[in-house]
Amino acid sequence: MRLHRLDITAFGPFGGSQSVDFDALSAAGLFLLHGPTGAGKTSVLDAVCYALYGSVPGARQSGQGMHLRSDHAEPRTRTEVRLDLTVAGRRLEITRQPPWERPKLRGTGTTVDKAQTWLREYDSAAGAWKDSSRSHQEIGEEIAQLLGMSREQFCQVVLLPQGDFARFLRADAEARGRLLGRLFDTQRFADVEKRLAERRRATEARVREGDAALLADAHRMQQEAGDAMELPELAPGDPGLADAVLGAAAVARATARERLTVAHCRLAAAESAHAATRRALDDVRELARLQSRFAEARQRAERLQERASAHQEAQRRMERSRKAEAVAPALELREAAEEEHRRAASAEARTRGMLPDSYADAGAAGLAAAARRTAEELGGLEAARRAEQRLAELAEERSGLDRQERADEDVLRDAETWLAEWDATRAALQARVDSAQEAATRAEQLAVQREPMRGRLDAARTRDQLAADLEDAQRRALTSEQRGLDARAHWLDLKEQRLNGIAAELAAHLTDGEPCAVCGATEHPAPARKVAGHVDRETEDRALAAYQRAEEQHTEDQRRLGVVREALAAATAEAGDTPTAQLEEAAAELEHEYVRARRDASALHAAHEELRRAEYEREQRFADRQQAAVRAASRLTRRETLEREQDQLETELTKARGTSGSVAARAAQLERQTVLLTDAADAVRAAEDAAQRLKDADARLADAAYRAGFDTPQDAAAALLDAAAHRELQHRLDAWQAEEAAVRAVLAEADTAAAAQRPPADPATAERAAATAEHLLREAASARDAAARCCAELDRLSARAGQAVRRLAPLREEYDRVARLAALTAGTSADNERKMRLESYVLAARLEQVAAAATARLQRMSSGRYTLVHSDDRTGRGRSGLGLHVVDAWTGRERDTATLSGGETFFASLALALGLADVVTDEAGGIRLDTLFIDEGFGSLDDQTLDEVLDVLDSLRERDRSVGIVSHVPDLRRRIHAQLEVVKGRAGSALRQRGV
Repeated sequence: MRLHRLDITAFGPFGGSQSVDFDALSAAGLFLLHGPTGAGKTSVLDAVCYALYGSVPGARQSGQGMHLRSDHAEPRTRTEVRLDLTVAGRRLEITRQPPWERPKLRGTGTTVDKAQTWLREYDSAAGAWKDSSRSHQEIGEEIAQLLGMSREQFCQVVLLPQGDFARFLRADAEARGRLLGRLFDTQRFADVEKRLAERRRATEARVREGDAALLADAHRMQQEAGDAMELPELAPGDPGLADAVLGAAAVARATARERLTVAHCRLAAAESAHAATRRALDDVRELARLQSRFAEARQRAERLQERASAHQEAQRRMERSRKAEAVAPALELREAAEEEHRRAASAEARTRGMLPDSYADAGAAGLAAAARRTAEELGGLEAARRAEQRLAELAEERSGLDRQERADEDVLRDAETWLAEWDATRAALQARVDSAQEAATRAEQLAVQREPMRGRLDAARTRDQLAADLEDAQRRALTSEQRGLDARAHWLDLKEQRLNGIAAELAAHLTDGEPCAVCGATEHPAPARKVAGHVDRETEDRALAAYQRAEEQHTEDQRRLGVVREALAAATAEAGDTPTAQLEEAAAELEHEYVRARRDASALHAAHEELRRAEYEREQRFADRQQAAVRAASRLTRRETLEREQDQLETELTKARGTSGSVAARAAQLERQTVLLTDAADAVRAAEDAAQRLKDADARLADAAYRAGFDTPQDAAAALLDAAAHRELQHRLDAWQAEEAAVRAVLAEADTAAAAQRPPADPATAERAAATAEHLLREAASARDAAARCCAELDRLSARAGQAVRRLAPLREEYDRVARLAALTAGTSADNERKMRLESYVLAARLEQVAAAATARLQRMSSGRYTLVHSDDRTGRGRSGLGLHVVDAWTGRERDTATLSGGETFFASLALALGLADVVTDEAGGIRLDTLFIDEGFGSLDDQTLDEVLDVLDSLRERDRSVGIVSHVPDLRRRIHAQLEVVKGRAGSALRQRGV
């Protein structure tokens, strides 16, 4: 990966647009990125990381979205980062714009634009850039695939951050493992451990579940078998569970089969006894039935004899009813004629009562003729009806014209009044519009002044707070510095005391006959003795640890002091020397004026709308006045025409109405008279016809009664039965005959007569004997069924238990295998001698590669004195860790990395970082990293060491790399000619390239 050009706009401390030509800087191999504290050196590296991954490194990740925007940028200048680079043989250009809160194009206030990303690729054949994608996700995936590194790996390998590798060098095994795990992506090995542990738990649960099911089947078999099965106390997971269950089940099945054979024998005997008692009971019940049947038949015969006279009377009555049925049609016809005659006579009387007295004696023909004359007179009134209806329409139309005339007069009066006031109304509305427009302009001007004022006020408040924090930070730094000096003096005193008594410490390990570690002698006549107050190694180590902690605390307090000073300088530069209270008063006054202007400007739209509605209403008033004048002229002509037609129609109606109030009243009178005369004529004819039909019906009825044998029609009517009485009488006759036939049949049966001659039967005794036999049979059948169910259930449960045992065998084997693998990868197995987890083992191999790669550069930086080695020594809880030691060639011993001085720690950390970059690059697929950045740390080196470190960095050009050093050490400006300077100013920082 080689960087060519970086363009930054409104990003971080850079308020405007800045560009970096990496091609020119990289030509020298080494280039320096320098500038005052807080100018924005690290922001250049943040821009590179943001262009590639859409986020910034490490702890600065909180600076996302709109917070990436420079506070110095103009309100309408959008934040943008564009990076031109070559990776994997492809020339790409990435442009990213974070979310942006910008002023609205219309009106006041702000709106948020979404983040934008572009990816272009240079086509060498066409000699032009071509668009590739505008999707955040697609671009992110493609860049990550081309680089072969995540953002964390990139920040550790390409942007070597200040202090990170010093902490990595001194970190414990757990912290070191977390960092290496992120860089080398060993999560898959941790996932293997987790997966094996999950499989072990799952298979163990399945084995226990299978044992529990097998044991549950055994308990169910014991419940079925009862005392025939003895089951020892067992639990899931017991080794002999399967054999014990299968053995007990076999014994229970044999005992259950023996009990089933005995139950079959008892059931056969009970069935034989039950069949004999059932046959005896059937014979006794049949004899009792026949004897009861004969006695009942004798009683029924006696009752028939008692009802014989009533039966003969019913037969005679049925005979007279059959004769009267011949007269029934004539009776019905006479009743119908009589009813019809009554209705006709009543209708005639009612209609004659409604006619005038002049028609009281008129017949049907006279009434019909009068009705025809009235109808002819009614037909002559049709033309008069139409004339009367038209006259009403004319009156309604004239009334409508009057109402319209009054409405038009009101419209004209309102229009004249409103138009007379138009000039004053328009002037007032225009004045409101102008006033609101001026307020809107004033609000826009004040809005531009608000943000700078708020920024100055926030900076002033921060300035006041930081001034107090600075004093506290200075006090803490002085305290921790004194504490560190005291701890160092104490440690050196203890070290000197221990060295003075080292002979006694060595003599404590001397053994007669064993050579001395110092002189080699096997005799020890006068070994040194420990004196009072002797300092041992543990005491010295505790003092050293206390000194190191004090140094770390002092370093941290110094760093905090520098941060507070930088923040205070930045806040003072922005806020100036104006007191905070004065700024707050000015900001409050500005905000008050802005709110008042916004409130006045909010009426602009309403004023425009009201003026527009008033102008529209003025046009409507003019139109209404003109239309009212046109309608008035039209009404005058129409009213004259209506008056002439009305006079003609009133003359015609006076003749047609006669004495009635109206034509409609006269027509209604004639219609009623016509209907009455017609109805009266019809009623008279109907009454005459009904009287004739009644006379004919009387004659036919008398003739039918005489032929049927009755003296009078009344006798025939009395003998006649209705349908219900006829059915009831016939039912009584049929029932008597059926009963007589049934009694004769029963008394004629030979079996019934013979049974009546035998002694009375005793069914109760036979039923008791049969019930006893049936009870014994049910008990035997229940015992047989219970024994059969027990055998079947034991067979089923035994078969299922056998299947479960066969099914659990491979599962147990799988559990043993998975448990051994899980213990091995988790470091708890006896086979894992170093007690190392799988992920730790892989990371240890990677750390060993990193130490080897770092040693090649560390030896050169330290003039051959130091070598980094990886250690597998066990740490907490007996497991091997990720140890990292330094071998000192001057003493030949391994040292803890914490014993290195500040300068030694820096170049050891740098060598470790460069070695890690090589290993991660190879791990990522061999992607070439042609551009590296190293952030700070050179100020702790002396001149000779600085030369050696720069020689090592300069040697990276052998692999065609360029290294950018981020530092404000003055000596580096003389040694490195290619420079990128960050210049800090009140309007934001700027970039300058020198020596290229």
